[in-house]
Amino acid sequence: MHVLATAGHVDHGKSTLVRALTGMEPDRFAEERRRGMTIDLGYAWTRLPSGEQLAFVDVPGHQRFIANMLAGLGPAPAVLFVVAADEGWSRQSAEHLAAIDALRVQRAVLAVTRSDLADPGPALADARAQLAASSLGVVEAVAVSGATGAGLDVLRAALDRLVASFPAPDDQAPIRLWLDRSFTIRGAGTVITGTLAAGCVAVGDELTVLTADGTRTATVRGLQSTGAGHASLGAVARVAVNLRGVPDADVGRGDLLLTPGAWHLTDTFDADLESRVTAALPGELVLHVGTAAVPVRLRPLGGRAVRLSTSRPLPLRAGDRAVLRDPGRQSVAAGVLVLDPDPPALGRRGAAAARAATLADGRPRLDAAEEVARRGLVRRDHLRRLGLDVDALPGEGEWLVDPPCWAAWAEQARRAAAEHAAIEPLEPGLPLPALRRALGLPDAGQVLGHVVREAGLVMDGGRVTLPSAERSLGRAERAVHELEQRLRADPFAAPEREELSRLGMGPRELAAAARLGRLYRVSPEIVLLPAAIPLAVERLRALPQPFTTSSARQALGSTRRVVVPLLEHLDDLGRTERVGAGSRRVR
Repeated sequence: MHVLATAGHVDHGKSTLVRALTGMEPDRFAEERRRGMTIDLGYAWTRLPSGEQLAFVDVPGHQRFIANMLAGLGPAPAVLFVVAADEGWSRQSAEHLAAIDALRVQRAVLAVTRSDLADPGPALADARAQLAASSLGVVEAVAVSGATGAGLDVLRAALDRLVASFPAPDDQAPIRLWLDRSFTIRGAGTVITGTLAAGCVAVGDELTVLTADGTRTATVRGLQSTGAGHASLGAVARVAVNLRGVPDADVGRGDLLLTPGAWHLTDTFDADLESRVTAALPGELVLHVGTAAVPVRLRPLGGRAVRLSTSRPLPLRAGDRAVLRDPGRQSVAAGVLVLDPDPPALGRRGAAAARAATLADGRPRLDAAEEVARRGLVRRDHLRRLGLDVDALPGEGEWLVDPPCWAAWAEQARRAAAEHAAIEPLEPGLPLPALRRALGLPDAGQVLGHVVREAGLVMDGGRVTLPSAERSLGRAERAVHELEQRLRADPFAAPEREELSRLGMGPRELAAAARLGRLYRVSPEIVLLPAAIPLAVERLRALPQPFTTSSARQALGSTRRVVVPLLEHLDDLGRTERVGAGSRRVR
């Protein structure tokens, strides 16, 4: 199926032409038929001579219903532009063309209606010239009469050629269905309708419903398109979706059905205004995107770059187009091209001007590598929600990191660890949460672990420290140095408790020295050098096996105060084992 919207001045015969092409009544309300004027969006469909199915979204032409017109035009990839031969180019013709141009629609067929009432030549020439100066460019034009049927076959052929130029839709894309209607069917429940521009939806799918009040999950209970039921539907299609899990009163035009977790919801984005917009715009406008009409505040950044803040989050991506409308003047104010749906904060003086310079090329931010470089650190799934392809980018697990950041973070980590060691030399090390805060990193264990390794730090028990060779014990350094010298000369001459107290080596100082590998605590009372353990095993192995505590004391040249706890410690380490009463052997 293909979908296009009608466009043109009120009472120029849009609905009559759609009725003649499809045999269906696009005006849904009795008020519309009574007044002969389309007030809200109408829908009809037909099959073209080629066999292609074409659906029309018939939009109102009256100036008072411009918001409804924009809701119909927003999701449509092409238009059937209608101008009456007997009236020619008119005010709403220009208004509709301004909206089409703002949305940068590039495909259309021009139909000059009422050719039975006036010579269509002048109106056709004028309208073609007007359209040629817009994003539509040169379009095929046909003179028709909805009343007599003249020219309808020629118009159908032109529409066939138009839809043949449409690009193939992406049926693998995530769903973003802008809703244009919602209602209740007895026995079925809530039904919503919209134009499915990309992706595929199926019965049983769980989708996210996004409204002004937030999000909820709904299940697809049934699907219809052009009056027929379907198990699944792919783009492009006019779809009616029967939903379970959301009341009709809670959903309506401008709301969305989304693939869960596939879209970044933003209420602030940077955009480019079209160059033809020269008049100063008010700060408060209405943003028309898809079928939504959302109040928005505009902040000029410089040049054509602006920052827009919406009253509700929207699933926008770089490259999306929208229209700004001035509600006071009821007119299209500007076209909007979304450049960055997740922009950086503007905190410091001069940030707005710097941001404007970055956006001066008017190019949507669509490059994943550039986004990683700008952010330094970002999750893969965040960029995926922005519509960026990140599969080929290297990273640390689910995190993407700009390569220069590693060196900077490593330097900061070493500095933080060194500062902590200088302030708290006897502490086990800097806690990981404190290091993460110091680096300004999110709770990203994989990234933090990589930084610690890059910095050459030691991680143990949820803390990081400098390597032992680079650490000092502060005021205890002199005492430890004295003990090291003494124990190198006499490895098993463990100092007495009184001597440790005299040196200022309490439990905290001894624990710190042990963590650094400077001393080795055999027991709370016995302190040796780390090298004493393998040395003791070597001397004990030289004894006749098994050996007694007395022979061990002689081999080690120490006292029972030291040797007994040392042998028990070697038992615990599995280096020696008891053999009978009072004897041991080296394992």
